[in-house]
Amino acid sequence: KEVPIDAITNGVHMLTWVSGEMAGLFDRYLPPEWRTNESDPAIWEGVEHIPDSELWRTHERRRERLVAFARQRLRQQLIKRGAPQSEIEMAEEVLNPDALTIGFARRFATYKRATLIFEDLDRLNRILNNPDRPVQFIFAGKAHPHDEPGKAFIREIVRIAHLPEFRHKIVFLENYDMLIARYLVQGVDVWLNNPRRPKEASGTSGMKVIYNGGLNFSILDGWWAEAYEQFGSSVGWAIGNGEEYDEDDWEHQDRIEAQALLNVLENDLIPTFYERGRDSLPREWIDKIKQSMIHLAPFFNTRRMVQEYTEKYYMPLFNLTRKMKSPDDAVAKQYTEWRLNLDKLWKKIKVNSVTISSQEVKVDETIEISADVNLGELTPDSVRVELYYGTLNLRGEINDATSEAVEMKPNGKSDGSVYTFKAQIKSLAS
Repeated sequence: KEVPIDAITNGVHMLTWVSGEMAGLFDRYLPPEWRTNESDPAIWEGVEHIPDSELWRTHERRRERLVAFARQRLRQQLIKRGAPQSEIEMAEEVLNPDALTIGFARRFATYKRATLIFEDLDRLNRILNNPDRPVQFIFAGKAHPHDEPGKAFIREIVRIAHLPEFRHKIVFLENYDMLIARYLVQGVDVWLNNPRRPKEASGTSGMKVIYNGGLNFSILDGWWAEAYEQFGSSVGWAIGNGEEYDEDDWEHQDRIEAQALLNVLENDLIPTFYERGRDSLPREWIDKIKQSMIHLAPFFNTRRMVQEYTEKYYMPLFNLTRKMKSPDDAVAKQYTEWRLNLDKLWKKIKVNSVTISSQEVKVDETIEISADVNLGELTPDSVRVELYYGTLNLRGEINDATSEAVEMKPNGKSDGSVYTFKAQIKSLAS
């Protein structure tokens, strides 16, 4: 609790990633400040006023553009590879502009488990090739040149995408760059992320779909653990419940979480997407899009992130530095002398004894703890003595979850450089 290290959640630069079509929609229904003050939650409450039909048609147009772009890039890849003309012509038939489209694009580090969805190909085949509720995947990304396992993941995806049953349902786009990333985050219905918890420090790719009407479907790790903990299934879907596994159990973990992924996809995500009213609109799905924008858009952006860094770290440090440097660096010099002297004398400090007022302690009874501390050449105003206490675990260590620290106040000088410090606490229930 006292370590001066804190966390600030990453964010994305919204205007870099929001599509022109969606920006136009925001211009019509949100205050103009959405472009300049996107971290203000009040601005995004206006999303409720966007007609469902307009929001959905805008998103559908971006999906259609994504499919057209993917076909074009796939055709270019096949030509460059010297593929037969028949295969090149088939590139015009891959993907369906009306199908539920799931994107996965990022650095192909092995912990991100790009091939997790392929753990059960038979089941995946049945899901993707359902004629009434088709589903398709678009993959993109790069592995580090020396990351052989990561490159193997890419080869496996390309191999599976060439199987007859997946040829029109799975596409891998090569040479991943910001252009491909924009088309993907602006056009997919769902952004898939399935890292091995807890290895995802933050992740930002899924944040980009928020502003484009996409929804997140992810392991509870990185930024999504934070978002889902607060807003739950109203803004997207979770894979698992945040379980963590030892390295020896990783194969078992992959099997379990692959099935969990397919379960949510088959039993919740797909039905929600294809449940349409008389106006052909997926009302529940659109409500999730709106809730995702309203709750997540104000927070997961760079404006909020930089503001937090500035207010919590940069300005306090700046003000402290300015204070230390004036006048004529006097405060800084005084602090440096004090700190050097403290470092020199600290090793002479010794806790001589600790006594407890009662050896038989009842629950909720107040007890007093005294400590005789030899401060050497230091005085009580140079140190802070604390009592650290809590329940014990099976190893006889104080449990972090129940631990507390209270300051012990100086209570006189017992002998020479030895000072007595005291504190009172209530005993804890066992």
